[in-house]
Parts: sequence; C-alpha cells; structure tokens
Amino acid sequence: MKRNLGFVLIPTVLAVGLGGGIFIGQHMSESKLTPGERKLVQMMQLINREYVDEVEVDSLLEGVYPHLMALLDPHSAYIPASDLDEVNEELDGSFSGVGVSFQILNDTVNAIDVIAGGPAERAGLQAGDKILKADTVSLTGKGATNENVYKNLRGKNGSHVKLQVKRVGSAKTLTFDVERGNVPVSSVDAVYRLADGIGYIKVSKFAKNTYSEFSDALDRLNAAGVKKYIVDLRGNVGGFMDQAIEMANQFLPLNSRIVYTKGRNPLLDADASANGLGAYKDVDLVVLTDENSASASEIFAGAMQDNDRGIIVGRRTFGKGLVQNQTTLPDRSALRLTVSRYYTPSGRSIQKEYKRGEAGMYDLDINERYTRGEFYHADSIKLDLTKKFKTIGGRTVYGGGGIMPDIFVPQDTTGYTGYYVNIFNSGLIQRYAYVVADNYRSVLKDAKTVPQLMKLLPRDATLLRNFVDYAAQHGVPARWYYIRQSQNLILNQLKAVIARDVLGYQAYVEVLNQSDPTVSKAVSILQENRKPSDFNYVPKKKK
Repeated sequence: MKRNLGFVLIPTVLAVGLGGGIFIGQHMSESKLTPGERKLVQMMQLINREYVDEVEVDSLLEGVYPHLMALLDPHSAYIPASDLDEVNEELDGSFSGVGVSFQILNDTVNAIDVIAGGPAERAGLQAGDKILKADTVSLTGKGATNENVYKNLRGKNGSHVKLQVKRVGSAKTLTFDVERGNVPVSSVDAVYRLADGIGYIKVSKFAKNTYSEFSDALDRLNAAGVKKYIVDLRGNVGGFMDQAIEMANQFLPLNSRIVYTKGRNPLLDADASANGLGAYKDVDLVVLTDENSASASEIFAGAMQDNDRGIIVGRRTFGKGLVQNQTTLPDRSALRLTVSRYYTPSGRSIQKEYKRGEAGMYDLDINERYTRGEFYHADSIKLDLTKKFKTIGGRTVYGGGGIMPDIFVPQDTTGYTGYYVNIFNSGLIQRYAYVVADNYRSVLKDAKTVPQLMKLLPRDATLLRNFVDYAAQHGVPARWYYIRQSQNLILNQLKAVIARDVLGYQAYVEVLNQSDPTVSKAVSILQENRKPSDFNYVPKKKK
C-alpha cells in the first residue's frame, strides 16, 4: 500500500476485546480457545468461585494486563482508564487547565510563565506570582508537589478554580477566579534567526499540531530572509508518525520515499513518499540529534539522511523502530500495541536489539553507551557493520541501532567540576535565577529580546559573586579554584534560566545555544556551504 505523503500512515487496528474477567471466553466458544487461553479462563473461574476471600476479578486482572504487555516488547503497553487522559494530553496538542508554567522553590509554587491568551492571563495572573491555594487546597509546604498542582489546576473545560496568590509589591493576598479552558501545548519550542541567513527551529515532540507549528516556523523564518535551516530534534522522543512524514515532505522532491512499515499483518503495511509540494526542497538543512531522539525523530532524520537532503549532526539516536497503534477499550482503558517496524528509505530498520520480556535491559542501553564512552568518542559506538545500506547518493549508512550522525559531536563537559555538580544537583542555579528574576522583575520586564535582557543583568563578575554567596548560604561552600573552571558554564546557565523566567522558554534556548558546540558546528557547516556528499562515516575496525 504505497501513498504519496500518507496523512494517516497506519490504519486503525480493530478493537481488541479485553474487557473483563472472562474477556476470552465471552466471545469465543471453548473449542476456539488455545490451551493457554482455556487455562486462564479456568483460573479466573476458580478464583472467583473458590478463593478463601472474596475478590474482584476485574481488579485482579487490572494488575495482570501491564505485565502481559511487558512480555511482548519494550514499547507495547496497557494504559488504565484513570491514566488515559493524562497520557494523551501531551500529544493531543492541548489540555484543559489554567495555563500557567510553574516551578516549585522553597515549598512554594512560583508561576514562571503565564501562557498568552490562556485562562490565567485573562483572569489577571502574572509571571512571578506565588500560588498559595487552589480553592481550599494549600499549595505551599507539603502541598507544594507537582502532583498536587496538576490535580488542582487542571480540570474540565468551563470549570472554575479560585487561586490565592502572593504578588511582589502587594501587601495583601490576591484572589483570582479562573475559568479553566483549553491550553495549547506547543511542540515547537524555539524559532529564531540564529545567524546571517540561518534559522533555528527546536521541535520537542511530535504532537497532533506539530506540522502546523513547524510549517508556520519555516514560513516566518523565510519571510525574515532565512535561506538555511537547523532543525533541532535533540531530546525529542517522538510521537505521531504522520507529523514527521509531513515535516519531511517539506524538504523532499516528488516521490522521494520518507518511510515504510512492515509487520505480520500485510493490511497494516504502508509506504509514504513525498508529494512534491514541499516549499523547502532546495534549502540547505542540518538536523541535530542525540541519544534521546527517538521514533518520529528518527523517521525525519533518517529520511533526510537517506535522501541526502540534510546533514545529521550530534550523536547516535535512540533506536526505536517499532510502531504502536493505540486502541481504546470498552472501559476507556487503552492498549498500545506494536504492530509493525518502520524502515528508512534505504531499507534499514533502526530498531536496536531487544529480547522479549527484558525491558529492563533495554532501558539500560543508554547507560551502557555512556559507560563505554560513546557520548565522547565516535569510535566507541557499537555498530553492526554487516548492516550496510546506501543513501540515494551512494553514501554508506548503517542499520541495527539508531541513526548515526554524519558529523559526531561529543557531549560537552567543559566546566564540569565537583563544585558545579554540587550546585546543579542542589537546584541552586534555578533557585537563584528565580530570585534575580523576581527581585528585578520591574526592571527586567522592559526587555523584549535576549540581547536587551543581557544588557540589564549585573556584570558577569557581580552575578557570579552574588551566586557563589547565595550557594554558600544554602550549603555549598565557595571553592574558587573550581569555580573559576566552571564560571562560564555557571554564568551561561544562570542567564539562560533568568531569560526563561522573564521572557519564556525560547529565550532559555537562545542563551544556551550561544555556547552549544553542536549548534556551533551546524552553523559552521551551513556557512561553509557543505553538502551531505561531503560526509561519509567510516567506522574504525576494532582490533
């Protein structure tokens, strides 16, 4: 089943009948059951009829379903009805709530961002407000937990919550009646002109609205004179496959294969190719990846690499090439079942190895990569050299475990010292940055851009000294030999978090990118007009 740009790549799986205590025998005659299925039915009947205490068989089975799915593969899963809405929210593109990004510091819920146009902003809340109560529920002290905040700030569309707020400059507690509403969940975290003619787009997930956001970002940058693009997929663990396909379509000529899938059921096999309508088929492109780029991220990166349309920079991706379909069951629980494997245009499956029922070992793969030095040395990457494939231009690429970048950039540990590790693990950078943003909000609020904000901050020496004093007051004594080694890293992260607290998350990304070696490498590649054909990774043979 081949399609030009498959808007719905995988057909919906027919509903699986896993409803209750006799979920197998209910719709099948005994003669059609396997011996194992008959055994399970008999076990449930015996427990229901003869167990010493009365038990709810359905509740008993609820505890079995997750273990059953875990015996299949690392990505098939059972989702209880109570968790389904929360699990789906992030990829649905919106949720119902008040529209506040928060950070818990000193047992207090601090609003670090009030989403423009959201319910909280319409009610009058501002960044920097401290939320003390939601209706009668305290959100301070022991009540200041992420779970408690989510539970009380989110809710049904149209429902109300009274928030008690402490605001800098106000002697009395303020109360706001907020009507909960749809809050958009952005999947494009940053869009800006990074250098002359070069634009940067960070995509954090592949949600239902990702392609629309991404397309808008491309058009905005193009209108600003951008001709070359960096797409940052680092840390993007994936999501909806069709969104990655449509993103890839923007950069590929007609009939260029994007991805195809194969499974046990041929009816679920699909093949997606570009429809030739993409508006950016001729631009220079760099894609950034790391070990946390997975699934839909790997579809996009693989399509760009195999079609020689983009240069992949960074580190080897996660290696998730299994495709799941989610089916909602009659009780509103859901089954995420692996139905096929996906393959990049050259024919490589990038799913890393796994053994059924051993999800724990699978999850430890990233730790093993770190231990053997893969994050720091390309030659430490464990590739299956027998799985060689060719890009459309004849370059060699490898299957069997993630997308290998065309240019490897090691993890940056410049400035890592014992002092930095202590302040980082203690959360002191975030805490002090919020103190600065809060104390000087009346001045900093006039800044509209990162350069404007940087001019309003204290000089580097003053900012560093004040932070070191703050850290010493909170249990991390000054050790100036190590502080001087880490000062650039500390200052950069302080400024990034302050920028986030004042201007929003994009400003945080902008500041961090200024000293990011992977971003710097991408810019130099584009400025030098390098092409994919310039790069052909040749692994060194192990002795």
